[in-house]
Amino acid sequence: MFAPQSHGQADVASKVQLLTDALNRAQDQLSQAQRQLQDLRQQIADLRVQVDSANRSASASAEQQQLSSQVEALKENQALQASEIATHEQDKVESESKYPVKVTGMVLLNGFVNTNRVDMPATPTVAISGAGTSGASLRQTVLGLDLLGPHLLGGHSHADVRADFFGSTDSSNTGAYDAVGLLRLRTAHAALVWDSTEAWFSLDRPILSANEPTSLTAVAVPPLAWSGNLWTWNPQVGVTHDFGASSAERFRVEGALIDVADPPYAANASPAVYPASTAEQSRWPGVEARVAFGSQEDAGFRLGAGGYFAPHRTIYGSQFYSWAGTLDYRQPLPGRMQFSGNFYRGAALGGLGGGAYKDYGLGEDLDDPGSYYIRPFDAVGGWIEMKERATERLEFNAALGMDSVPAGELRSYPAVAASTYQYLARTQTFTGNAIYSPSAWLQFSLEYRRLESSSVNAPAASSNIIGVAAGYKF
Repeated sequence: MFAPQSHGQADVASKVQLLTDALNRAQDQLSQAQRQLQDLRQQIADLRVQVDSANRSASASAEQQQLSSQVEALKENQALQASEIATHEQDKVESESKYPVKVTGMVLLNGFVNTNRVDMPATPTVAISGAGTSGASLRQTVLGLDLLGPHLLGGHSHADVRADFFGSTDSSNTGAYDAVGLLRLRTAHAALVWDSTEAWFSLDRPILSANEPTSLTAVAVPPLAWSGNLWTWNPQVGVTHDFGASSAERFRVEGALIDVADPPYAANASPAVYPASTAEQSRWPGVEARVAFGSQEDAGFRLGAGGYFAPHRTIYGSQFYSWAGTLDYRQPLPGRMQFSGNFYRGAALGGLGGGAYKDYGLGEDLDDPGSYYIRPFDAVGGWIEMKERATERLEFNAALGMDSVPAGELRSYPAVAASTYQYLARTQTFTGNAIYSPSAWLQFSLEYRRLESSSVNAPAASSNIIGVAAGYKF
């Protein structure tokens, strides 16, 4: 009676089992398909990465040449900026007045080869007949202090001082620009500055010499000294005022009183016996003035004209006057080039670095034995320089300078104590150099100079000068 029902239940159980097995197999197949799909997706993703990488490589290859030049330029600018930033971030030295003081300077090594004899082997200014010299020097190393001071009368104050190790070690041959002992004061400045006006005093080259040639081998004695560059450092006190509608190009008017030293090898005077200069014995200061138009910064067009006058009195009681008219200019040119120079015409300019080391000639009055008269020597000279800044780190400079006194004047007034300087009539110098600055602190230079000198009592002499320099600025 129950047999058919039992048989039916067995068939149902069997079908359920078959369905369960089929479902399990379907789940296994679905899981396997999912795994395959996942693998396929991974492969597609890997393929996309490879395709993107290939595309990027192709793009990078196409842009690599263009980017490489830009990267090099950026690296060059970043290196210079990093050096300047590091310099500005240094701690400042504090003075007793609590105002900041910054120590600056340059350790400078110079090597030189002179093919013929010169007056000073490391820093020659006059060529002399004789054998050449070669050597090296660290005495042109410069030490300096920059100071910021308080505000006063609505203006801010600042000062600086520079010294080197080029003082004379021979007290019997100390001239106006030498010091007994190695350490020598070079320049000093102090100023009170307003928006357009500056009141100052200084020990520096005259305001007539607004430009200066460029050299890393001529530092203790500036480049083209006694070859057209009125460079000598004299005490001065003056005022400068700028005015004009344009901030880029303005008029500048400046005037100063100046105490002019005697030439370093003054004829017929002994510094040991008569320590006062001829200007000091006159008891009146010299005056100088200059007017200029253009950019008053370190670059840009500028044209200026100046004048100088100073009374002098010798140990013999004779009085004479030194004077000069000057012209200076600076003209930027295409291709990162610049043309600049200074010219002068005057008399008795030995104290300013012209006139072939002399101010005057001394003659005996035949009508009054034992009496002497003075003739100031005329002087004319100047220099020109072409500068090219090839890159931010490399520059080239070429300059020509000349200083002269009429030979006829010298022959009419023979010196009592003959020397190379006292009979010197003309000095001419051509120089060319390359200066490389791999960073803001390091500088290297190679320089060639051709120095020619003419005297009234000897044949003309010349010397070829090859100099190298390595400087570390701090």
